[in-house]
Amino acid sequence: MTSPTPPQAPSPAFGWLLAVPALFGTLISLVLPTVQTIWLSLQRGGVLRESTYVGFANYGKLLGDGEFWRAAWFTLSLVAMPLLVSVVVAPLLAVALDRAGTWPRRAGRIALSLAIVTFSPVGVAAAWMRGLAPDAPGLAGLAEGLRDPATAPGTLRLIVAAGTFGVVCALAVMAFLPALRAGSVPQGFSGAQGMSGARGLSGAQGFPGTQGFTGAEGFSGAARGGVAPAMLVVGVIVAIATVAVGLQTFSFGLVLTRGGPERSTETLAGLQYDSAFRMAEFGPGASVATLTGVILGVLGIVATVVVAASRLSVTLTPRTVPEPGAAPAAAPTAGPVVAGGRGAGAVGMAVGIVALVVFLAVALVCAWPWIDGVLASPGSAAGSLRSQVNTWVPAIGGAVVSVGVAYLAALGIGGLRPLGRGSEWLLLVFAPWLFVGTGPLGVANWQNMRNMGLIDSFLALFPPLLVSVPALLVLTLLCKGLAERTDKDFFGGVFLPSLPMAGILAGAVALVNAQDLLWPLLVAQKPALFTAPVAQMAQLSSFSAAKPDVGAATPLLVVAVALVAVVAAQLLYLDRLAITTNASRARAAAA
Repeated sequence: MTSPTPPQAPSPAFGWLLAVPALFGTLISLVLPTVQTIWLSLQRGGVLRESTYVGFANYGKLLGDGEFWRAAWFTLSLVAMPLLVSVVVAPLLAVALDRAGTWPRRAGRIALSLAIVTFSPVGVAAAWMRGLAPDAPGLAGLAEGLRDPATAPGTLRLIVAAGTFGVVCALAVMAFLPALRAGSVPQGFSGAQGMSGARGLSGAQGFPGTQGFTGAEGFSGAARGGVAPAMLVVGVIVAIATVAVGLQTFSFGLVLTRGGPERSTETLAGLQYDSAFRMAEFGPGASVATLTGVILGVLGIVATVVVAASRLSVTLTPRTVPEPGAAPAAAPTAGPVVAGGRGAGAVGMAVGIVALVVFLAVALVCAWPWIDGVLASPGSAAGSLRSQVNTWVPAIGGAVVSVGVAYLAALGIGGLRPLGRGSEWLLLVFAPWLFVGTGPLGVANWQNMRNMGLIDSFLALFPPLLVSVPALLVLTLLCKGLAERTDKDFFGGVFLPSLPMAGILAGAVALVNAQDLLWPLLVAQKPALFTAPVAQMAQLSSFSAAKPDVGAATPLLVVAVALVAVVAAQLLYLDRLAITTNASRARAAAA
């Protein structure tokens, strides 16, 4: 009997074609605005007077009088506490949840999801602004320290740390949990090895429970199981991403202090905004943007090199991978079984539950000014239907475009592997803009919008980035991991399993777009075009508002819909993700 012909995968050359939209989008919305920003930084002038070429004079003044260094140092100081949370607190919580078993881990994912979908930088900052009132409630009274130049920097650092604790910890835990499943990927999960259980989860050759995360051995067992290399690489990426995002902090500073008092709390993004738009001097503003962009570009390149050099990949574990407490059928063992660093037992469950309760308690305390502010928020135009339409239609539309373009390129680069084993090095083309948001390119993009006559139009509210580079990185790694399976064709083995992740990332980008303050603040001056964050900002700037509408950017309906979607994604898809490296595979194979 003739055996069926195996399905033919698309030609690797097709991968180049799929990457074309992302390359074009990068050229149009990232490369050209970057070049334009550098050119503007060499000029003086702007909106009010004609621009003239001055060479590097803007940089000399900026670096010579200490403005940039002062703002850079303060901006970095704001990152210190979130960085500690992301690289110390988050991995410990991830390990505790992973070791606790199925339902504590999933309960943790649900709680963490709530911290993500309710986060609004302007809303949190507006809640802390209530602390400046004479009858300031509870913890919010800490904001009183923002009035004094001597105490304002330290106070703002504490407020940023408290306001971002939940979301920073949640996002970092979401990154570390798949790394803890590195050992859960059977060593035949790649097509070359088949689905050999003997080299996978068997107690004899795989991950003996006595060498897991138990007792004094700590991570030693995980290293043998392949978890430690993946955790290390993810930790480096999380740390770099935390610093990169922190360098672009804008909303907290603008809402709470506007860089004062006496410029003691000025951030890099605030310095750029003041120079380019308050003082109408594009040259100095573009100089700040260029210097910030150089730092972000270096961080993006370093992160991409780490990913490519470690051969990081993301894949989906089979639904039949044993959960804690379930010994593999192929090779039962007398001791507890560890699957990717995961084990069962009353002690592990108790530790996980306690860790989750402690996290929830700390997160509740840190978020209490926001919770209290939402409960006391009056209805206002900031939460009107029109502002919600202005907020969410452009946010979702921009996310669909930027993530959709990134997904096509990820299928080409990660799924079809046009350069073979080293295809992920193609990500270096996009790496300089991995962490670049709307801020560093804001001056150039605003000028482009003005030249096209789109300022104060609904179309201008759409984010100017045509490709999401972070989504491209994640989706490429996922397509790469899925492509290593040969049990299905490209459509069934790569496209369909990766499609839910594209949807999840589109939702994440939509949330980020909706909570952005800078871009809609630049392009919409008419109240009819205000997004919810901009309307909140306008309300805070008005002396007629007795109390800010803290919950305007996170209305109950939006939070409920987003929470249902995120929880479903967590339980049905994200909980099956596994992050592996070349080192983790090698260690697991040798075990």
